[in-house]
Amino acid sequence: MRKDFSPSDLSSAEFYRLLTALVVPRPIAWVSSTSAEGVDNLAPHSFYTVASVTPPILQFTSVGRKDTLRNITERGEFVVNFAPASLMAEVNATGTNFPADVSEFDAAGLTREPGRTVSVPRVAESPAAFECRLHATQPMGDCVLIFGEVTHAVVAGDVLAGDHPLIDRLGPLSRLGRDEWGLPGPVEELKRIRRSEWPGSFRRRDDRGA
Repeated sequence: MRKDFSPSDLSSAEFYRLLTALVVPRPIAWVSSTSAEGVDNLAPHSFYTVASVTPPILQFTSVGRKDTLRNITERGEFVVNFAPASLMAEVNATGTNFPADVSEFDAAGLTREPGRTVSVPRVAESPAAFECRLHATQPMGDCVLIFGEVTHAVVAGDVLAGDHPLIDRLGPLSRLGRDEWGLPGPVEELKRIRRSEWPGSFRRRDDRGA
């Protein structure tokens, strides 16, 4: 038995809570930006994905018009820092609604690291970061989608095997519903089935192999 939910029957806040409890896990764009006055901002945004491969473009959503959005539209650049489980307390702390003249880097005790292709600092404690130049913004309801073209990427050597980042060393943090956070868990490898290898019929096998 399933229960029906309609956006027209719920407040936007109620349906938002439903959306964020079901669209899970959500990776976190830990976005650093700098205001026109020179204040370095850092904030987590959990509506985040890859928007394009060529050119490489990342996309995240500003739910409402926040300091991050204002800074990016004013300066035209930002950094998406990787959010690891080891920094969960710091990632959460940078989501505090500080006034615009307070830097979350300082409030959360994080270290600035200069970018190579942008003037915005990276989080030195983060194992990876994408430097981005603003590609476009797109209003969407009460939100704004922000698209940034990646101009440079940096990854800590101790999370790499050759040139490949290892998931168990990265320890990605994710957002779930309410105040819940997703931590790294078991990882399984499962190759996509090629059409030439399709078995002719498909049925999920249960634990007994039946």
